[in-house]
Amino acid sequence: MLILSEATIKDFKTIQDVAYKSWPSTYGSILSKEQIDYMLDLFYSEKTLLQNLNQKGHRFLLVNEGEVCFGFASYEHNYLNQNCTRLHKIYLLPEAQGKGAGKLLIDTIEKLAKENHSVAISLNVNKFNKALSFYQKIGFEIISEEDIELDFGYLMEDYVMEKRL
Repeated sequence: MLILSEATIKDFKTIQDVAYKSWPSTYGSILSKEQIDYMLDLFYSEKTLLQNLNQKGHRFLLVNEGEVCFGFASYEHNYLNQNCTRLHKIYLLPEAQGKGAGKLLIDTIEKLAKENHSVAISLNVNKFNKALSFYQKIGFEIISEEDIELDFGYLMEDYVMEKRL
């Protein structure tokens, strides 16, 4: 049975473990190993996670089956001071995909967004990420494209997606 819980600072190591285990299979055919390593360090350092939690208002959810954490998601209500909930991250261990964990995380964030009176959930997804079809299947639509330049000439080539509530 899948169980959700809200993550705290004590769960950062679990979040980092899931990210480091899921990114190679998610992005290995899209990005270089060097870019993956750079982005994991940039997005999942303890300092960044702490900043996201304490200063940016991100909330993290964990999905577990028994003692095993299958994945996590992070979200933020009132994104950019708008009536929108932002799904910042959602990652599952490769062996957890197809077991309903991702859908459970999204459904829970959608419920929380509605309780917060958000009119939509937004997210960015790499244009070549296989998760694109998952998001479309559950009601997200592409509303724009966004290229985000990182250091060392790295580029995030994303679709901005939205699901109206």
